[in-house]
Amino acid sequence: MTGEGLRLFFPLAALHAALWPLLWVFLWSFGLPLASVTTPGQWHAQEMVIGSFGAALIGFLTSALPEWTETPRLHGRPLFVLAGLWGLARIAGLVGFEPTIVVAALTDQAWLLFLLAYVLLLSWRRRTTGFLGFAALLGALALSAGGMRLAMLQGDFDAGETAIRFGAFAFLGLLGLALARITVPVTNLILDPSETTSPYRPHPGRVNLAPGLVGLLLIAELAGLSEPVRGYLMIAAGAAFLDRVAEGFVGREAFRAELAALWLSSALAGAGLLLAGLSHIGLPLPFVGALHLMLMGGLGLGVLAVLSIAGLLHTGQPLVFAASTRIAILLMLGAVLLRVAPEFIPGLSLPGGQHGLAATGWALSLALWLKTYLPLLWSSATRASESC
Repeated sequence: MTGEGLRLFFPLAALHAALWPLLWVFLWSFGLPLASVTTPGQWHAQEMVIGSFGAALIGFLTSALPEWTETPRLHGRPLFVLAGLWGLARIAGLVGFEPTIVVAALTDQAWLLFLLAYVLLLSWRRRTTGFLGFAALLGALALSAGGMRLAMLQGDFDAGETAIRFGAFAFLGLLGLALARITVPVTNLILDPSETTSPYRPHPGRVNLAPGLVGLLLIAELAGLSEPVRGYLMIAAGAAFLDRVAEGFVGREAFRAELAALWLSSALAGAGLLLAGLSHIGLPLPFVGALHLMLMGGLGLGVLAVLSIAGLLHTGQPLVFAASTRIAILLMLGAVLLRVAPEFIPGLSLPGGQHGLAATGWALSLALWLKTYLPLLWSSATRASESC
């Protein structure tokens, strides 16, 4: 379970991401039992972005960075410490326990700053600047998480909304960097399973275009530039994500689930950014709907794809999704559409309440992933396979 980061944190991410929306929608009815001053919606954003996706980020970076730098991976006690820090903040977020906001803020900052230091340390050891983009965006994510907690303490709703946007864009930048590194080897593995050739080579000037433009958007947010300026930057970043979709078409193999999940993630992130940008320059489009499309859709599907691909490759399995994984992807796509449809179609009535079907489909998607991958990730047999 603690042989490497993804074996512990990918299941934690899936479990938290599956359960929290169900509690939020069905048990708490879009509120939180212990939140009296703070805004439940901002707790929700914090828990999904920093909580669920944050756990996936810990697992990804603590497993991928050692592989990319050919350095020893973290295992055992350090991973338990990271899980403890992450989990303490999640306990506070579960019910909106306001007296623990400071403790939750400190524990979230601890693991975020650890990841930042870890990236910088490996970059220094390998004398490379290739990971500085991850470091910059991790710093932005830490700033967002701290800003959200500070806004909660001060009861400043507008500052909280700004922190949510900042964290959302920072995570989209991290998604862009991760996809840039993952897509090339995965595409080549699918095109040539023998790994003797590398038929897919993306245009080098476009590999990091999307996260680069997200970086400019973060600077604009930090500088407090006008809505139209930020809107045009969102449109530019969205177009760059959609450009990654075009690069994903490598023939009929592009429609294999292992590749389609990656370019669909870019498609939803790009569409969400485009719609958000259009809403900022004056079109009557719901920003909340666009935000869920880029986060629940683009980031959510991207995380599911990374969990599924890395879960196979790091346990010595062939890169072929099981039927349950393909169903999980379809369930997540359906959940995203059900979540954003009421935002763009006012008055639309769905069975099970406003977001009941979306929360259920989302939870079922992640539950299917857990059922498929937990036996692989926590098996001593797959550890032996990986070391061969």
